Amino acid sequence: MSFSKKRDYYAGALMMLLGVSSSMVALKYDLGTLTKMGTGYFPLVLSVLLTLLGAGIALTATATAPKDGGAVEAHGLAHGNRTGPDWRGWLAILIGVLAFVVLAQFAGLAPATFGCVFISAMGDRSNTWKGAGILAICVTIFSVALFHYGLRIQIPVFGRL
Repeated sequence: MSFSKKRDYYAGALMMLLGVSSSMVALKYDLGTLTKMGTGYFPLVLSVLLTLLGAGIALTATATAPKDGGAVEAHGLAHGNRTGPDWRGWLAILIGVLAFVVLAQFAGLAPATFGCVFISAMGDRSNTWKGAGILAICVTIFSVALFHYGLRIQIPVFGRL
């Protein structure tokens, strides 16, 4: 089994372990019914979904073969002549999350979501400004519709700025 397959297999197994252990904890709380959910209902549903997702990842790791005939890097991502962690991606995701926290408090849900997605998307070296902007606009429209209008989350769409 190649490094990539092992990594996916272990990641799936870890997700399954977390899902099963979380569901055991969630069962200690009151589940309630579908119309009147208890405190343990939502965590139980999430942990079952996490377990199923982990099983899917582990199964695909054992079922698929690499497309390049088995040539897999030992670690990290290739950038020119070097391999190693993609610090640009890590930094962009971290800054994107911090931007969401700050912008959600002062500017509202729409600017926070746009900023988070745009900054995080720019962490991918193959992404363009235009592509990141289109992705950010689409995710912003979806998140505002879902969280503000659908779930009625108490974050204003546009804040004080």
